Amino acid sequence: MKLSEQVKPIRYLKAHAPEVIRGLAEGADPVIITLHGEAKAVLQDIGSYEQTQETLALLKLLAMGQKEIEEGDARPAMEVVNGLRTA
Repeated sequence: MKLSEQVKPIRYLKAHAPEVIRGLAEGADPVIITLHGEAKAVLQDIGSYEQTQETLALLKLLAMGQKEIEEGDARPAMEVVNGLRTA
């Protein structure tokens, strides 16, 4: 993906919105929208957005787990599993 080719001014989006949306739906790279020469928004297809959100959620869980390990709040997996079996 060549990011520089995906940068478009907002006037381009206004004039070509259906075309841009169709391209995204067909798997085109995200489009960066500028306003007065500054990047202000990124347009991407919904599938990519959902995948990004799921990835961020998993990364957050990993970070939380790492923090718990560092703080000594973690227990060995077998201990947890055995506790669930006896409950």
